[in-house]
Amino acid sequence: MARGNLSETAQARIRQLILDRKLGPGDPLPTESELCELLDMSRNSVREALKALQAVRVIEIRHGFGTYVGSLSLDPLVDGIAFRAAVRHRRGEPSLYELMELREALESGVIATVAATVPADDLDVLDGLVRRMEREADEGAVDAATDRAFHLALYRSLGNHLLSEVLDAFWAAMRQVRDDLADDHQDPHRTCAQHAEIVAALRAGDGARAAEAMRRHFDGIRKRLPAA
Repeated sequence: MARGNLSETAQARIRQLILDRKLGPGDPLPTESELCELLDMSRNSVREALKALQAVRVIEIRHGFGTYVGSLSLDPLVDGIAFRAAVRHRRGEPSLYELMELREALESGVIATVAATVPADDLDVLDGLVRRMEREADEGAVDAATDRAFHLALYRSLGNHLLSEVLDAFWAAMRQVRDDLADDHQDPHRTCAQHAEIVAALRAGDGARAAEAMRRHFDGIRKRLPAA
């Protein structure tokens, strides 16, 4: 069997070991020697597999301490999406529009559900973030971290961690590409007004209004996207 295939086989077996033992982030894995024996595979194949799994956050190697189940974060997905979009954008393809439209479809579709479930405490958090945006806008620009926190807080009441992580991954990918392209031509006060309208619609429990406010927000982003 080719060396690459052996590494892929070892990766699959280590993933299965994690599943079989019901391990989670931070749990220790067997040592490299123990894995070789458990998997009946060579040290080179196991070592290459561990390096590959570390790259995608499935495992974490803590030198001097051991090997553990990783964070299982979506950071590799973010990096992959952002790099793909940047490459295609520079080739004259509408990759930024495609990425933005995917975010828009997800958030506009979910926001109507949120309108019926968002608790008062979360609405207060969103109001606080809008006020922070307004202060930042007065200083020249809305901070990306504030915008990110707003979009995360929008969907917290659903209690769907995967949904929150996926939405945040697409937010981060879009932000990464726009930072790379120096896209800083937003009107910060208009951004604040758009976010405030989303919160007002949620306070009214009006899902259709919230979805329309979200679409208008993305219309603003769409108009600012740089040409290839």
